[in-house]
Amino acid sequence: MTSLQDRNSVDVSAEKTDLARDEKDVFDASVSIVDSTDGDEALKLVGKEREVQFSEEYNRKLRRKLDLVIPPLCAAVYFTQFLDKTSLNYARQEYLDIQVGDAYVAKYLGANIIVWGIVLMLHAATTSFGGFFALRVILGMCESCVAPILILIISMFYKKDEQGTRISWFYVMNGLTQVFGGFVAYGISFYEGHRIAPYKIIYILLGGLAVIVGLCVMIWMPDSPVHARMLSREERIAALERVRDDQGGTENKKWKKDQIIEALLDIRTWLIALTTLLTSIPNGGLSNFSNIIIKSFGYTSKQTLILSTPGGAVASLTVLLCGWYSDRKNERMIPIVFCLIPTIIGTAMLIGLNNSGNKGALLFASYLIGTFGSALSTVYAYNASNTSGHTKKNTINAITLATFSLGNIVGTEIFQPKDAPAYIPGKVAIMILLTVQLFVSFLLRWINLHLNAKKRTKLAEEKARRGWTDDDVQKERERHAFLDLTDKQNMFFVYTA
Repeated sequence: MTSLQDRNSVDVSAEKTDLARDEKDVFDASVSIVDSTDGDEALKLVGKEREVQFSEEYNRKLRRKLDLVIPPLCAAVYFTQFLDKTSLNYARQEYLDIQVGDAYVAKYLGANIIVWGIVLMLHAATTSFGGFFALRVILGMCESCVAPILILIISMFYKKDEQGTRISWFYVMNGLTQVFGGFVAYGISFYEGHRIAPYKIIYILLGGLAVIVGLCVMIWMPDSPVHARMLSREERIAALERVRDDQGGTENKKWKKDQIIEALLDIRTWLIALTTLLTSIPNGGLSNFSNIIIKSFGYTSKQTLILSTPGGAVASLTVLLCGWYSDRKNERMIPIVFCLIPTIIGTAMLIGLNNSGNKGALLFASYLIGTFGSALSTVYAYNASNTSGHTKKNTINAITLATFSLGNIVGTEIFQPKDAPAYIPGKVAIMILLTVQLFVSFLLRWINLHLNAKKRTKLAEEKARRGWTDDDVQKERERHAFLDLTDKQNMFFVYTA
């Protein structure tokens, strides 16, 4: 590793104007980069070109240091979020009778977690539908920022071939909360005291946990590699250099209208939105009604709480395997296909074996349908690896989470009381939606491979036209990395299939 010299902030306005002109020549880009505020925050620290090389051993040690802080905090956040979201699934099992009708991302995240923890504890103060509805709305508002911020943080600190695995490390909490929540609810079910209702214990316990996690995030979660207090100046530079060649960029506090427009006109944005919708509708139904489905097999309420936990273990294992495969094979859509097929088979079994009385087979099918949950984890990894430009990245993440919320709202309606106890229409809907998603996955994969082929052709033409050597190409790639260009504007950006 070469010695590291202190450097002043780099004035890159002229350089970036030239690069923008180059991009216009190659891709007819409509952007005009004219001042230093257009680039990433990283430019102030590492400059336009790589001036220092770090050894593989140094980078491995740095990655381990990051892994000890960022993924655990992300996992704790996602654990509390999903547990809070599904708390009604446990509270309603036999305790609660509610009649219902038909540049400071980490600090902002931490504050929201604390607020939602307080809101969740307030659930213990009301049993009316109106009160619960108001609290659930506020809870949803506070939790809406979680996934976009976690995806953004992972994409800033980790290389593309590391992102799928790290995202799976926090998304695995969806399944583990099912295990944890089931055992907690089962234990509380034996409480026979009269001073406080059992369901209130659930809300107070989970809300208090969320407040603790929020405080930990505010103290220890870094906002970006540029401002990571846990790292020395040398380590911050190394963290940025590690991700330079991926062309994903870091952060930019300036919102850019052209990047919003590009995100809205990118067909992949809406295919990802469709993907999220197709997988979130089943999620909305199953996350709230999975216990009721298992109970319909003929089990008691207490038995159901325990018997639901293996489904969470199956879901967790699938998430980890798909995340590992996603990075190892540089794939995003194929892992989605892998995780959907068992769910489709399991749903078909639930339909075909209805009224068979075969509890074992029905229970096995209910565990099998949990594999589809890994799809959204891979969608998060897809967004992190296939989008560049800070504003575009945030826009697409926002659209993804908006459709996720919409899908979960719709999902609660596919299991209608009139269809109890078998809920056949809801199960058929899940099977159809996920089958359609198989085709959407292959379409997205083909589009990315096609875009990569076009970029390779354009880059070869530009290399010949300018007489660039391979070293020249690498230097240009480094210069483009932190200019906050979108994936379409940046000729060096490579999409992950």
